[in-house]
Amino acid sequence: MGKLDGTVAVITGGGRGQGRSHAVRLASEGADVVICDITEQVGSVPFATGRPGDMEQTVAEVEKYDRRCVAVEADVRSTADMQRLADTAMAEFGRIDFLLANAGILSLSDTTWELTDEQWDDMIDINLTGVFKACRAVVPHIRAGGNGGSIIITSSIAGLRGVAGCTHYTAAKHGIVGLMRTLARELAPEMIRVNTIHPTGVDSPMSNNDYFPKWLEEHEELGNAMRFNLMPVNSMPMTDVSAVVAFLCSDEAKWITGSTIPVDAGFMLK
Repeated sequence: MGKLDGTVAVITGGGRGQGRSHAVRLASEGADVVICDITEQVGSVPFATGRPGDMEQTVAEVEKYDRRCVAVEADVRSTADMQRLADTAMAEFGRIDFLLANAGILSLSDTTWELTDEQWDDMIDINLTGVFKACRAVVPHIRAGGNGGSIIITSSIAGLRGVAGCTHYTAAKHGIVGLMRTLARELAPEMIRVNTIHPTGVDSPMSNNDYFPKWLEEHEELGNAMRFNLMPVNSMPMTDVSAVVAFLCSDEAKWITGSTIPVDAGFMLK
């Protein structure tokens, strides 16, 4: 028996990285999963984003736990796509218990004033507006179930403090904290909990690529501000973040809402 038996989770950005890891962990606890992702490059991101075949790999890994995983090609920037994602989950399973608003991108700039319109617009559209659109589409279905639920929004340590080198990322990750707090107030009477998680560096495709480590090396001062947790780990395994996500979905966390939860190996104490 898993602690999430009989539940259904919708996960944005579920084709790879943390989204895939979360899907697999929730499946191991008994949840069925609906994921979405894109399969083409985001122009302002200097490393690979979603690709064809990513979601199929997530489906295969979830099915190892004898749970269902429905994959929907959908872009969080699209209102129609997010509505289709929610409608698909309801058509397949008849309920939604959890939303993991996880889809996100990263790009970097030496200074705020060197950011391009494309970098800013893509970042805000995906990392902030995309979270809003996913919540707007899915929340009515969680409410209609009358069973409470949990919404977990992936922020970052950059959602709790300023991080030079990624002003637009920091602004978006701060913005979703405000969204979370408002949703938590609105949904608390219905036992629907809303929280943000704030990981430090995670060993995922967003940081483990040809571009990001090289950028850190070439921008030593900015890079050092992003690195070096107090605990002796440079980047944590995705599965460790997924363990926190599974806890927040479970009844063990039934009184936790409106919280900004660092998963940061002490980074915020620096």
